[in-house]
Amino acid sequence: MNLMADILINVIIAFLAGSLLLGLHRKVIARVQLRPGPPIIQHLLHSLKFFFKESSFPKTVSMPFYVGIVVILAIIWVVGVIVGPVAHDSLLILFGVYAVYKIVEHNSGSSSGSPYGKLSCVRAVLSAATELPLFAAIVLVYLKTDSMNIGKIIAYQGVHGPLAFSIPLAALMFFMLIISKSPYSPFGITKGKDLISGFETEHFGFLRGFIMFSESVSWYVMLWVFLTIFFGPLSPVYYALGMIIITFITGFINAVTPMLNPNHSVMTQITIGAVCFVGTLLMIFV
Repeated sequence: MNLMADILINVIIAFLAGSLLLGLHRKVIARVQLRPGPPIIQHLLHSLKFFFKESSFPKTVSMPFYVGIVVILAIIWVVGVIVGPVAHDSLLILFGVYAVYKIVEHNSGSSSGSPYGKLSCVRAVLSAATELPLFAAIVLVYLKTDSMNIGKIIAYQGVHGPLAFSIPLAALMFFMLIISKSPYSPFGITKGKDLISGFETEHFGFLRGFIMFSESVSWYVMLWVFLTIFFGPLSPVYYALGMIIITFITGFINAVTPMLNPNHSVMTQITIGAVCFVGTLLMIFV
């Protein structure tokens, strides 16, 4: 029972904190663009509201795949909370969770039958190449700490100092992933405004509520993993401060940077990732 309660508490914290951080992210973008923007709590209110709104299902959807894929999206990020903040388990499991997320992102668009969703799922396949920097960053962390276990990586940093200072280019690679998954990102080709809402376009009511819940939890998990792997061990206060700072930085970047076309987005991320990977290898072994 204690474990279940711990999981439930962490999932609630991830949802609430992630929702408020995404609200802050949107507020930062608005202020940089000289707009008032919505209240910071707006994303949380929208998330809760959609669970109670009437749901509709387009005639083109593939049922029950259309519904199931959204529920799976929420489940995999709950698993991410369990593996990360709760259990401090292996980075490889978290990488697997993220890989499943990419599969869900692809199939969520294709299940609706919408042309916007279908184009989004095609771009999701193209953007899969941009996940290589994430795998490379995990490899670099392993080469530096000789461990994939989050708990052991935290302990390593407790003795040797934050990895962000010893392998900063690896941290930059992971940070680039965070930018790519933040709202209105220059690398967000699967949700570009030319695709309306991308793979989310035809999801309404409680299905959109599940999607917004997943977005909030995933944002929290990604920030937690970044801070833990490259700056741990941290107290709750420093986690909160770090997440707020990262949200401010990504919001500013997204506010002043235009969205890249799919090819430029992929090549930019791969190029930066390759340079950072080689540079970190040289720092470790030379």
